Amino acid sequence: MRIDMPSDSALTLALFCKVVDNYGDIGICWRLARQLWREHGVHVSLWVDDLHSFRRICPEVDAGAAVQTVQGVLVHHWRDQEGAFVPEDVADIVIEFFAVDIPPGYVAAMAQRTPRPVWFNLEGLTAEEWVEGCHRLPSMHPRLKLTKHFFFPGFTAKTGGVLHEAGLDEERLAFQADPRAMAAFLGGLGLSTAEMQGLKVSLFCYPHAPVAALLRAWSEGGRPVTCLVPEGVAAEAVRAWMGGGARAGDSATVGALTVRVLSFVPQPDYDRLLWACDLNLVRGEDSFVRAQWAGRPFVWHIYPQDENLHHKKLRAFLGRYAPGLPALERFSLGWNGAIDIDPIAAAWQDLQGELPRIAMRAEEWRGEVLAHGDLTTKLLEFARELRGAAQNPV
Repeated sequence: MRIDMPSDSALTLALFCKVVDNYGDIGICWRLARQLWREHGVHVSLWVDDLHSFRRICPEVDAGAAVQTVQGVLVHHWRDQEGAFVPEDVADIVIEFFAVDIPPGYVAAMAQRTPRPVWFNLEGLTAEEWVEGCHRLPSMHPRLKLTKHFFFPGFTAKTGGVLHEAGLDEERLAFQADPRAMAAFLGGLGLSTAEMQGLKVSLFCYPHAPVAALLRAWSEGGRPVTCLVPEGVAAEAVRAWMGGGARAGDSATVGALTVRVLSFVPQPDYDRLLWACDLNLVRGEDSFVRAQWAGRPFVWHIYPQDENLHHKKLRAFLGRYAPGLPALERFSLGWNGAIDIDPIAAAWQDLQGELPRIAMRAEEWRGEVLAHGDLTTKLLEFARELRGAAQNPV
């Protein structure tokens, strides 16, 4: 349902996205684009280089189309850096996601436009303290009369907040309070009644996670576990454990563990999967954020960086999220290779015992983060501030 915001209804916005982390980059940009249109009436042009990855989370996308409209958003297939643009092609607000290089012709047209657009570099989400000092900082173009501002998502009042749609909490709570709706959703994924009654875990991680060891621990444990994993995720470990194929629809049970391989689902159904599971193992940024809104325990597999810089980022988040949750902290660090948790079975037993406390913390955390406002609204507020300053210089 679209919520019109008259103050922004005439605004245009161009969002440039290059898909590096398969689904996380386009997942974030697609959520942002939809929210800008549905809740604020902003006319969005989304430039994406990989429509095939986009299609896996939004089946409406035509991977062969140069230009198409999807759910009110104008989607361009961003094929290369070539092309001539005129000032009329340039939007009021231009966002480069995670420092991608906008086509030079578009940047040149930005400099010729009157008034010049508001230009943002939307950075990745982090809990590190240094982002508070960098959020909203300006950066002058070395040659053109253009200024770019850095916009950092984050978990404090001094950052840009986190993506969160209006009505999301009400929808989640209604779903989780409706046993029939949850059973119908899980049944549609192939789960039996017995599997619904056991521990349900969604698994979304990078290939280097210690998946094989965790599957073995679940299989040899005393509590029934059903693991729901999208096709292609941890494919080698899942195929080895299942003893053959790991295509969407395949399942296998060994000991206490049942593994079910799922097709990739549209974003709204992925949210429901997170809402329906008792524990969510998530990766990157998009599923990491959605797990936080699910109100369920989760473990984050962070995108790897050179010199293990991602471990510092992980510890910064755990320092905010997991005080007093030692099993979650230890398992998270081990899952990401920051410490040794061999044998993983013992770490899993500790984590399992801590799940009720983690669930309580998950609800507390949601309230803490949302008190600072959502990213989309804060971004538009900053854009209006910059546009007003440009029109009324001191």
